[in-house]
Amino acid sequence: MFAFIRTALVLLYFVLVAILGIFVCVFRPFNPDNSRICGRLFSWGAIKLLGITLLIEGEEQLDGLEPGIVVANHQSNFDLFVHGAVIPAYTATIGKKSLKYLPFFGQVYWLAGNILIDRSNSKKSIDMMSQITDAIKNHGTSIWVFVEGTRNLGKGLLPFKKGAFHMAVQTQSPIYPICASTYAGRLQLGKWHSGVVLIKVLAPISTAGVGDENVPTLVDETQNMMADEIHQLDRRVAAMTA
Repeated sequence: MFAFIRTALVLLYFVLVAILGIFVCVFRPFNPDNSRICGRLFSWGAIKLLGITLLIEGEEQLDGLEPGIVVANHQSNFDLFVHGAVIPAYTATIGKKSLKYLPFFGQVYWLAGNILIDRSNSKKSIDMMSQITDAIKNHGTSIWVFVEGTRNLGKGLLPFKKGAFHMAVQTQSPIYPICASTYAGRLQLGKWHSGVVLIKVLAPISTAGVGDENVPTLVDETQNMMADEIHQLDRRVAAMTA
């Protein structure tokens, strides 16, 4: 029963923040810093309502970073609340075009300046990639990508998609890996303290001098590094909650 009430309160908070976000974004539509502001708002209250202790390490590395590609692991819909706490300034995320039609959230997501792609239309996807490249190189905007492409539901990292890495190589932009400990399927929402989540901002990965032919190696190295880090985070969370 407590878990149901908690979930209902989070849903209400989600709708209220989305409405507030729409009003904020209407006065500064498509501003590249809208995503950070909205992400912080979604995270701030939802994490408290969910009873999660959220600990962040390495956040100072996000201060004043040059435009690049942020890559993160994708576990569940709660990622909005977990990762929302560390969205860097002037960062847009990439999402499916269908998100635009979700009540309240879709409108704030679009107005926040995030990038909506139609994966079923290859021509539009190519045109969007050109816009993304322009945003990084000419407008100082970083791009946040959940590189698995879909939620892993806490069952370990799925194979990484190469698109984000091609973007980084083509723009010669750094890659900023961000890892969250495994929480999907492990939170105990029926308890007052539902669990601990650790977020670690890893050191940037330079792509200077890296060519498209090196992308597969870059993908493998990044995935292995993030998988190792998530394993370490999970061990630390287990020790904290033992």
